[in-house]
Amino acid sequence: MPRPEEAVAPEPPRDCPLCPRLVAYRAANATANPNWFNGPAPSWGDPDARLLVAGLAPGRTGANRTGRPFTGDHAGWLLYATLKKTGFATGTYDPNGEDDLRLVDCLITNAVRCAPPGNKPETSEENTCRPFLTARIAALPRLKVIVTLGDVSRRNVLKALGLKASAGLPGHGTEFAAGPYTVLNSYHCSRLNTNTGRLTPAMFEAVFERARALLDG
Repeated sequence: MPRPEEAVAPEPPRDCPLCPRLVAYRAANATANPNWFNGPAPSWGDPDARLLVAGLAPGRTGANRTGRPFTGDHAGWLLYATLKKTGFATGTYDPNGEDDLRLVDCLITNAVRCAPPGNKPETSEENTCRPFLTARIAALPRLKVIVTLGDVSRRNVLKALGLKASAGLPGHGTEFAAGPYTVLNSYHCSRLNTNTGRLTPAMFEAVFERARALLDG
């Protein structure tokens, strides 16, 4: 893990070596699927965005395959449809990334940039990758609102800002100040949450409508 005095870029290198378990998983995926991206999924969107959407980690057949956050897995369908409906995206979404989709005043990142086995990063991997999240947030000069997808993302964002994980309430629809930013927390738009009805499209859209109101109010 980089020392505090070392400058950290907002994006890890393509062959980032910091998390041995994730590196091994990357290599296994590259052997089985050499045409996939198989690397730390870079943040994507508007570099002058006022809205940051923070997920947890790339999915194996999602961003680990396509190289673009939330592209290729179930969560992307709801996320990008919602961003389009609330004015944060234009164009047409394709799960292979072969589209004209563009984010507007919005950037998407993940707390952990490499796909973890079972979609579950370890705490040590969250800690190791966090300097990239801190640098990513700091590199957005106009940032005002952060939407966190799930409580693990919420905790990582708070820690990336130098705050305690308990500084903002968990749960869907919570809203709180974190330094100069307003954080809105949502349940993750995963297949499990949407198929069980824990997260409905209306619930998800309400979070981004609130983000729009905060930015345009």
